Amino acid sequence: MNNKPNIREKTLKYGLGYPVDEELVMLILGTGNRQMTVQTMAKKIVEVLNSGDSGDMVERLLKMKGVGQGKALAIAAALELGKRRSCHLGAHVSTPSDLIPFVNHFAMSDKEHFLAVTLNGGHDIIQIHVVAVGTCNRLLVHPRDVFADAIKDNAAGIILCHNHPSGNSEPSKEDIETTESLLKVSEIVGIPILDHIIIDYNNYYSFRENDLLGS
Repeated sequence: MNNKPNIREKTLKYGLGYPVDEELVMLILGTGNRQMTVQTMAKKIVEVLNSGDSGDMVERLLKMKGVGQGKALAIAAALELGKRRSCHLGAHVSTPSDLIPFVNHFAMSDKEHFLAVTLNGGHDIIQIHVVAVGTCNRLLVHPRDVFADAIKDNAAGIILCHNHPSGNSEPSKEDIETTESLLKVSEIVGIPILDHIIIDYNNYYSFRENDLLGS
């Protein structure tokens, strides 16, 4: 009996933390094939996942009877996406260049993304939050959205970051005005803004390094 729809319903109701590993794999696979049910395939795939690192994951999955390239790549891609989205957790940031590897993928977007990077007292990353998404040359940022996540994370400080799809990381007049407004709010909230970093395809601009954050 295929209980995949039930897993979907329960996941939608209780969230992605509800399914066990095999059920998560079932959600990725979608269906089985003539050789094995999706439940059996998911169980075997989890065994493969638990038997080694992800370096040769595709090759090991393809050795499984009944697992083709499409399903092997789907599993490997899900693992890679999860790794990219969580590799920043706990990373220490002492200079702007320490943060760039964790936000650089936003530089490739044709829309502006405004990020609030929350940090603990030791300047380790708690989380990277997407605060707002705009067009290719316009982005509206509300202080409430910037500091809501910082308060929730109990952050000791935040780093602002956004991309310039134009390819020029120099701050615009609006960037400077937005930063000045957020600095005033940070004093009231009690969560300091440690830097504002603008990224493009090849470079970055740090407000801190260019003395644009005040004292």
